[in-house]
Amino acid sequence: MMKLLFLSLASGSSGNCYYLGTSGYGILIDAGIGVRTIRKVLREKGIDFETIMAVLITHDHADHIKAAGCLGEKYRIPVYTTEGVHDGIDRSRYVEETLYQSRRTIEKGVPFPIRDFRIEAFEVSHDSSDCVGYQIEFDGQRFTIATDVGFISDTVSSYLCRANHLVLEANYDEEMLRSGNYPDFLKERVAGQTGHLSNHAAADFLAVHYRPHLRNIWLCHLSRENNHPELAGKTVDLRMQQEGILAGRDVTLTVLKRTTPSEIFVLE
Repeated sequence: MMKLLFLSLASGSSGNCYYLGTSGYGILIDAGIGVRTIRKVLREKGIDFETIMAVLITHDHADHIKAAGCLGEKYRIPVYTTEGVHDGIDRSRYVEETLYQSRRTIEKGVPFPIRDFRIEAFEVSHDSSDCVGYQIEFDGQRFTIATDVGFISDTVSSYLCRANHLVLEANYDEEMLRSGNYPDFLKERVAGQTGHLSNHAAADFLAVHYRPHLRNIWLCHLSRENNHPELAGKTVDLRMQQEGILAGRDVTLTVLKRTTPSEIFVLE
């Protein structure tokens, strides 16, 4: 059976894009960096751009949709997301090409197939037109991504708890945000229930809800101004240790870089 491969091309407030695929085909999740960069990174990693079957969009903020129009209309790659997110993309000044023939509308909680992937979108709280996470099943494995998470609702929790491989936001350190240079309204927006997930909130969830079937955790969408990769990783690691969970023994914990690609992870 083909192995499942995961690659983060970029993960941060200046652009987000992830690849999930096999040796023969794959999909992109979000397209918040330029197409030229996407093609370059995939080529350097030995992934054929022509094998991209679809783009899944989580929400309509610029750092997630910059290349959606070009990928959809110029390269004729179907772009999947909810009606609400599509409407937001249509209105966005950051997307030059309107999605017509490449537009694919999905509904939250209704699974749909792309080749051997079984994909299901779920509701996520964020201050965009609409926002979803994705659960992707392949050969008995569940890969789940939840980025830009205001708070972990019961719905989000139910999907995260089923994951074997989990990409979860750890956007900011609470003290860095509190003492930083953001104006008060922006601090409130980030920390609010339609904003972002803090290191401690991610750490508490992972420590309390860890199950042995969870094999990989990737922390994503770190803030440039209000976080550090080492701090995010240490916060989660120490909190899990309090529950007797050791990174490296019980689960693999990786902090994704904001602007540089990760290694290719082989998921088993």
